[in-house]
Amino acid sequence: MALEKVKKFFDLYGMKEKVLEFNVSSATVALAAQALGCEEARIAKTLSFDMGERTVLVVTAGDMKIDNSKFKHHFSAKAKMLPFDDVERKVGHAVGGVCPFAVNEGVEIWLDESLKRFETVFPACGSSNSAIELTIPELEKYSSPKGWADVCKQV
Repeated sequence: MALEKVKKFFDLYGMKEKVLEFNVSSATVALAAQALGCEEARIAKTLSFDMGERTVLVVTAGDMKIDNSKFKHHFSAKAKMLPFDDVERKVGHAVGGVCPFAVNEGVEIWLDESLKRFETVFPACGSSNSAIELTIPELEKYSSPKGWADVCKQV
């Protein structure tokens, strides 16, 4: 189970106890914000993209969406979401719980600039009813991104 894999990952850093589990779904930005009692923008949603030989995750603020022209400029490729049926196999987490922690080897992680306006954000933890509150420096540390990108626009 992906949640257990993420908990084990955070246990390496003494952060396992910070993983939150809910009795309700947090599979969407709206549901996660409701479960946490926070604004949707602070949900750090992780989007999965198929780049041919590469699988790319972009973590962005909950009130943002991919700007196709910015994405193409940054990645030199069109933004093509990973098909639903391929997400768990290629990323290591199922849709609704995709996060930038404990992913399959070779998966690229990028953090969108939209996250920098918050002190803390809430990414999922591998399941459709989990999250963790992290500062932006913590998110950067634990997700080990290739870098920061500006590939989104306001919803």
